[in-house]
Amino acid sequence: MNATNARPDGHRVVVLGAGYTGMYTALRLAHRTRRDGVRITLVNPSGRFVERLRSHRIAAGQELAHHKIRDLLAGTGITFVEGTATAIDPAARRVTVDGAAPPDHELRYETLVHALGSAADTGAVPGADAHAFTLDSPGSAGRFAARTAELAASGGAVTVCGGGLTGIEAATEIAESRPGLRVTLISSDEPGGMMGAGARAYVRRALDRLGVTVESGSRVAKVLPGAVELADGRTVRSDACLWTAGVTVPPLAADAGFATDARGRIVVDAALRSVSHPEVLAIGDAAAVRMAWGEIHGTCQSGVPTAQQAADTIVRLLRGKPVRPFRFGYVHQPVSLGRRDAVIQFTRADDTPRRAYLTGRAAVAYKELVSGSPLVVYRLSRRMNVSANFFKGGRATRRPAV
Repeated sequence: MNATNARPDGHRVVVLGAGYTGMYTALRLAHRTRRDGVRITLVNPSGRFVERLRSHRIAAGQELAHHKIRDLLAGTGITFVEGTATAIDPAARRVTVDGAAPPDHELRYETLVHALGSAADTGAVPGADAHAFTLDSPGSAGRFAARTAELAASGGAVTVCGGGLTGIEAATEIAESRPGLRVTLISSDEPGGMMGAGARAYVRRALDRLGVTVESGSRVAKVLPGAVELADGRTVRSDACLWTAGVTVPPLAADAGFATDARGRIVVDAALRSVSHPEVLAIGDAAAVRMAWGEIHGTCQSGVPTAQQAADTIVRLLRGKPVRPFRFGYVHQPVSLGRRDAVIQFTRADDTPRRAYLTGRAAVAYKELVSGSPLVVYRLSRRMNVSANFFKGGRATRRPAV
């Protein structure tokens, strides 16, 4: 546990998860309530802050900066508890934390922020949980990198399952970093199918240039120790499989009796409070958030604004002010294509593509700026109120959700 200037009493806020959303909620709330006697505890299984936007680079064997959570929280008054939240008792307003020493193994709260995020859904296809690697942690990504380093010398075969933005980034990064590998990207749809035609074509040319074989229109039926079996009965050699298809959320919220949707995400109101337990706020991938234009899907682009909303909602409630509804609209889909290329698809508020997109060196600089911006916001937030929600979607988000 690390506590700097911790207050002996006051309203207790527990934030579960120190990813992009939980970290920003805690920091913004600490600054905005620094004179109000609020006690904030941040819980996370690891002492390292993971830049998940860059996890594909770890999988390709690259080293990333090691950011310690305690360093990011220094001087804020936030208490950090390293451990895994395993149960929530909403009646007692208590969280059980495995791995934490007493008294931090049981944390009481007046307000709870659920920011545990999501993980790759390796349970959706037989064999994926046993034979596939994921980008869920630096450890898993690092083990994949170690395996591909062994395979590169012998011309081994690697599969990346999932043709979304994460899968594209991983496949191109691996192919560029390990030219001795045969890399196959397996996708049920065309890679980058959410993009406009021009950006999709650019992605396809980048995959071709880097020697990535694309199996599009192919659904994975099973992951085997040395191959991936497709639904049509064909098999693709796979000495190492990276799974990026689909996500799942922890069962903690559903097990606690919170109102959740079919995917286990907490159903929230317009201010991101649980509809069944209003003392609980859910943000990022853990929340089922609806805008007038539709439902938000999990990205850092949408998650960090939900974190800002959660902190500001708590402040308004503590000060007896009416809460304000959350507003957000997407603006872009940034995708790196190795270290020297990228494409940025600009979007409408509902994440459908506009005609405009950016490529090449300008797109690389844009993508790096986006990927590095959360840490800049965190450091500034220790000293001032910094807005991270520039994407309010204009007229598309002014109507109430339906």
